[in-house]
Amino acid sequence: MRKLHIFKWLIPVFWIALGAVCFAAVHGHEFLGLICLALSALSVCYILIGMLKQQRRMVAKMLKTVLSTILCIGILIFAVTEAIVLRASTGDPEKSCRYVIVLGARVQDTSPSISLSERIDAAYDYLTQNPEAIAVLSGGQGEDEGISEAQCMFTELTAMGIPEDRLWLEDKSTSTWENLNFSLAIIEEKTGTRPEQIGILSSEYHLYRAGLFAEDCGFEAVGIPARTQRFTIRLNYFLREVAGVWHYLILGGLYND
Repeated sequence: MRKLHIFKWLIPVFWIALGAVCFAAVHGHEFLGLICLALSALSVCYILIGMLKQQRRMVAKMLKTVLSTILCIGILIFAVTEAIVLRASTGDPEKSCRYVIVLGARVQDTSPSISLSERIDAAYDYLTQNPEAIAVLSGGQGEDEGISEAQCMFTELTAMGIPEDRLWLEDKSTSTWENLNFSLAIIEEKTGTRPEQIGILSSEYHLYRAGLFAEDCGFEAVGIPARTQRFTIRLNYFLREVAGVWHYLILGGLYND
């Protein structure tokens, strides 16, 4: 019996250890680490309720029921939201758009991160397949970035053969809301019009939330996905995106990334 009791405590220890591995891994696994820590805390709660059952059976039963009910509701909400995010992740990459806003991602010194490289490659493919399209490269410069995300994308795409006059830079934004609004301002300034439909190129997991931002900005978004190649990074960000969607729905786009 005592060995079984000790074994129960190995479960939260396992989740803590796995979470530490995620945090120590290459950038892009942090949310998986948070989930592991949450599972560890949940395991501890159930173990403590089991210990309380020996002295306060009714109290322990009530606490277990409440905790399990909250957990089931949370899983249901999570699953429905994730299904919506997954459905939007396919986008409509075959649709031809005159203007495409390419959302930036982290720059490592002056080189693109894995996520940004994937967006650059997707932008190159789309611009090659749609020779009339113009891309607004959107992304400012963070404190730990050597150049702006827009400049990094511009440098890479021109090196790949995309003409400079097809690439417009928006290098002041610090959030998705600013990405879209500042990019729209550039399109209006250069063309005198505000298109009703614009392509948004981003990592596939981000397309649903980007579409919500687009609605707030007053235009219809055509999702163009940049495929995340590494499975663990893709898993991390698809799970994280559920939190991002609810952050947006509760607090509004102005305070979202």
